[in-house]
Amino acid sequence: MVSNIVKLIGGPHQSWQRKANCMGVDPDLFFPERGSSTREAKEVCRGCVVREECLEYAVTYGEKFGIWGGLSERERRKIRRRRTLEAKAAVAG
Repeated sequence: MVSNIVKLIGGPHQSWQRKANCMGVDPDLFFPERGSSTREAKEVCRGCVVREECLEYAVTYGEKFGIWGGLSERERRKIRRRRTLEAKAAVAG
């Protein structure tokens, strides 16, 4: 997964991807069919040294599919929603 992503987006700012646990793992594991288990993909992410960078990338760039940083799209959507509410509160407050 990561090696394909590095080729697509490249750049030195994405060098964290080369350190990811998912290097060399079948990308299909991180993009399970709807209703399928995400447990194995999340297990790969669990001890990854770049998990936070991966998650931040997915949240920042609105990745809609797959497991990124150990979280599903639904879980990442909650983070984005919370950040949006916090930003609005900071502006209003």
